[in-house]
Amino acid sequence: MPGFELFGEQEKQNVNEVLDSGVLMRYGFDGMRNGHWKAKALEQALCERMQTKYAQVVSSGTAALTVALASAGVGAGDEVIMPTFTFVASFESILAIGAVPILVDVDDTLTLSPSAVEKAITQKTKVIMPVHMCGSMADLKSLKAICDKHKLILLEDACQAIGGSFEGKPLGSYGDLGCFSFDYVKTITCGEGGALITNNEDFYIHADHYSDHGHDHVGNNRGTESHPFLGYNYRISELNAAVGCAQIQRLDEFLGIQERNFEVIYNALKTLDGVTFRRIPQGGKQNYSFLSFFLPTEELTKKVHSSLSERGVDACFYWFDNNWHYYRKWEHLTHMHSLGKLPEEIKEQLPDYSKSDFSASDYWIGRTISCLIKLSWTEKEVKERAEKMKNIVSEVLHA
Repeated sequence: MPGFELFGEQEKQNVNEVLDSGVLMRYGFDGMRNGHWKAKALEQALCERMQTKYAQVVSSGTAALTVALASAGVGAGDEVIMPTFTFVASFESILAIGAVPILVDVDDTLTLSPSAVEKAITQKTKVIMPVHMCGSMADLKSLKAICDKHKLILLEDACQAIGGSFEGKPLGSYGDLGCFSFDYVKTITCGEGGALITNNEDFYIHADHYSDHGHDHVGNNRGTESHPFLGYNYRISELNAAVGCAQIQRLDEFLGIQERNFEVIYNALKTLDGVTFRRIPQGGKQNYSFLSFFLPTEELTKKVHSSLSERGVDACFYWFDNNWHYYRKWEHLTHMHSLGKLPEEIKEQLPDYSKSDFSASDYWIGRTISCLIKLSWTEKEVKERAEKMKNIVSEVLHA
């Protein structure tokens, strides 16, 4: 999956253009730039690729989620519905603006269950935030219908799924806002970086200002800009954006490699009785960054995962015991551990997740193994890997 596997001359050229100008900041210093505006160029490329009117590049995927929520007017006491299976950044971004993360179950898509979402809606719900984990999407059509019914914002966390699509629309562009991560291990990378996309002009203007200390960016002089509202520093550097400018031009190349490697392993595993695969919603096309499959029981899944690791098949994840991606190990959220005092609204509204029943999620995640699809594998390596995985899984299932 990671774009860093295939760094080349395009990335070097873009970075050198920034270094030659000496301007590492995305704003100002117009006369020194030699016409190079890498953050702006990356935003334009994202708009074209994602078929949206607006894009705002920021310092990380976490920053993108935080800025997106704030830009949509989400704040203290508002509830944001999110899945039990995601990266910790999802609830961190919600808490950062004083809002309340409401965890709900995932289904066989490994993403938000629409029926669980419907049950979790209250008068304080403002956003539904599906997370397109491991390269594939939530049931966006159903979630959009729920948002329309209850007048809620649909915010797509597509940080792990850039390049996928739903009903012909790029993931991230189906909802009111979409977010991407360009960190070091994402499909395309800036080293560190992220972006939000939207067709809502107000959301975009808010994001543009909020991510740069509230500057309104009117005129060419930073010293005379106004501050319509409070903001914070979520700016990306020109160096990071330069890497992204090269990588986004290679997205189709990377997606093609991922799909080719994915199909080799998928075709090997699909012949095995007892192996099934995550559901891709009708009309969806994943980005093939992970191959996720189910085994009959939690016990067998653990045995397969251990056997894969012991026999040298790397980059296969058993999320059920993962510290960062599944609710069971989120003690800092469960026990509300923070360096400072959390707002009273959060303490009062946050459910006691140490007692929550997420058995529906456990049913799926406890039987899931996800294998990272690498870009750097040779044709021989991926075939050998597929055969080895097939043999290991078969041995465990038929022991």
